[in-house]
Amino acid sequence: MFRKTAGEVLMELLIEWGVDHIYGMPGDSINSIIEPLRKVQNKIKFIQVRHEENGALAAASYAKLTGKLGVCTAIAGPGAIHLLNGLYDAKLDKAPVLAIAGQVESDLLGTDFFQEVKLERLFEDVAVYNQRVMSAEQLPAVLNQAIRTAYTKKGVAVLTIPDDIPKFEVERHHRETSSFFVKSRILPEDLDLHKAKEIITKAEKPVILAGKGAQGAKESLLGFAECIGSPIVLSLPGKGVIPDEHPYCLGGLGLIGTKPAYEAMKEADTLIMVGTSFPFTGFLPNESNTIHIDTDASQIGKRSPVDVGLAGDAGETMTWLSKHLDHKNNRSFLHQCQDNMNTWWEKLDHKANDDSVPIKPQRVVKALQQIASDNAVLSVDVGNVTVWMARHFRMTNQQFIISSWLATLGCGLPGAIAGKIAYPDKQVFAICGDGGFQMTMNDFVTAVKYNLPIVVIVLNNHKIAMIKFEQEVMGNAEFGTNLQNPNYARYADICGGIGYRVEKPNELVPALQQAISQNKPCIIDVVVDANEAPLPAKITFGQATGYAKHMFKELFEEGKIDKPPL
Repeated sequence: MFRKTAGEVLMELLIEWGVDHIYGMPGDSINSIIEPLRKVQNKIKFIQVRHEENGALAAASYAKLTGKLGVCTAIAGPGAIHLLNGLYDAKLDKAPVLAIAGQVESDLLGTDFFQEVKLERLFEDVAVYNQRVMSAEQLPAVLNQAIRTAYTKKGVAVLTIPDDIPKFEVERHHRETSSFFVKSRILPEDLDLHKAKEIITKAEKPVILAGKGAQGAKESLLGFAECIGSPIVLSLPGKGVIPDEHPYCLGGLGLIGTKPAYEAMKEADTLIMVGTSFPFTGFLPNESNTIHIDTDASQIGKRSPVDVGLAGDAGETMTWLSKHLDHKNNRSFLHQCQDNMNTWWEKLDHKANDDSVPIKPQRVVKALQQIASDNAVLSVDVGNVTVWMARHFRMTNQQFIISSWLATLGCGLPGAIAGKIAYPDKQVFAICGDGGFQMTMNDFVTAVKYNLPIVVIVLNNHKIAMIKFEQEVMGNAEFGTNLQNPNYARYADICGGIGYRVEKPNELVPALQQAISQNKPCIIDVVVDANEAPLPAKITFGQATGYAKHMFKELFEEGKIDKPPL
C-alpha cells in the first residue's frame, strides 16, 4: 500500500485550509518541507523573500488584510530567529499566522548541533500555540490544532519540525482530525445591556471611540451614533472603519490624532469604547461614564476603569442598543464637534496646499489622495509617515494597514507585497519614511521577481524624523538621527523596477500617475522637509517647555547665544 510522506500530507492539509502561498527562504533544515511544497506550486505558491523578518511581516499583513491565515517558514537557528519581529507584530495586532520552523534532525537534538536553538523556548511568548512535532503520525493532528488555534485566538501558531520527520511515511488518515474551525456568536448579558442603556439614556455629551473590532460593523456603528447623537473618534487600527469625511467622524485620537477629537474627549460625559483597547489613557475623559464593548472580555477594563462591560460582537451589540434606545433630539454637542471638525479640515487643507521646497510631507499625502482609487490598499510604515497618513489621508473605502501595537519600522514594504498578492487587481501603495524603508528595502527585488506592481512612496528627509522630534520635546539636542541615504529612484531601476525622483511639488501627481500606469514595481523617492515637525493636535505645556529647552541647547552649541557665567 502506497503511503505519502508527512511532508506531502502537510501540504495536502494546508491546501484544505485554503492556504495558497507561503513566505520564506529555503534551507537545509526545511528542505524536506520545500520539496513537497515544490510539487504543489500550482496550488501553494512559494514566495521567496530575502529576509525572514519580511516574510513574517508579509504573513501578518496578509492576515490583517484578509482575515485568512498568513503562513511563513524558516530554517532552524538564524532563520527562525529572524521571524520573531514579524510574528510579534501578528501577535500584538491579533492576526492569525502560522510559522513553520525547521529544526535539526530528531537524533541530533540536544547535541549542540550546527544551528540548533531551543525553538520552543524562543517562541513561547509570541505564540498562542507552540509545538515541536515528534513524529510523522503526529503531524496531521498537530497541524490542524495549530491552525484552528491561530484562527480562534487570533494569534501566532508555531510548528517546529525536525528535518527528518517530513520524509517519513504516514497514512493520510492516521489520527485524522478536522481541518476547519467554528466561529461563535457572542452576545452580552441582558443585565449588562440594560445597564448600558440606562447610562446612555442620561448622556448629554456621548463620544464613541471605535477601533479595529468595529471593522465590518460600519452600518451598526453609524446607526448607533445617529441614534444617540454621538461623534465617532477612531483609534489608529480603526482608521477606515467609517470614511474620514463622514459627518460623525472626528478622526484619530492621541499624538497622531485631531484637535476636535481631543476636545470632544475632554468634554464627554459618556464614553463608549467599541472594539478597542486604547492604550494612551491620558487622552480619554477624566470624569465620564464608560461603556466598553469587546468580544474579548479580558480586554474590558484592562487599561482604564469602566462602568459597564459588554462582552459581545460589536455590530450586534450596537444594533441591540439602537433598537432599545430612544432617538436623541438634542444634537448641540454633535453639532459643536462637527463645526470644530470643519475648521480642522480647513487648517489641514492649508498645510496640504503648501507648495514650498523642500516638499512638505502633507503635500505628498494630498497628491496620493488625488491618485489612489476608492478600493486601494495602503500599507503605512511607522514614524512621522504614520502621522501624515493618519491625519491627512481621508479614507473612503480603502484598506489601511500598519504595525499598530508593535509599531515596528519596516512594515510598509512587506505589507504592500502581501497586499498585492491578496488583491492583484487593486492599487497597492507602501507609504514609508526613509528610515523604515531602509530596514526592509532588500525585498523590493521580491516584488520585482514575482511581478507585483506595487508603488512605494518614500518620504526622504535623511532623518529618523520622529525620533528627532521626540528628542526635541524632551528638551534634548538632536543626536544620532541623521541618515545617509542612496537615491531610491536609482535603486528601483537597479533592482529591475522603475524609479522616480521628486523634488518639487508639481512633480508629485505626474510621478504617481506614471507609476500606477506601469506594470512593474515602482519607487517614488520624494525629497521632503526634514524640519516639518509632526506636532500633536494639542500641544501640552510640557512639550512646549521641552522644545524651548531644545532650542536653547541648539543655539548654545552653535555659538549663537553666550552661555551664562558659572
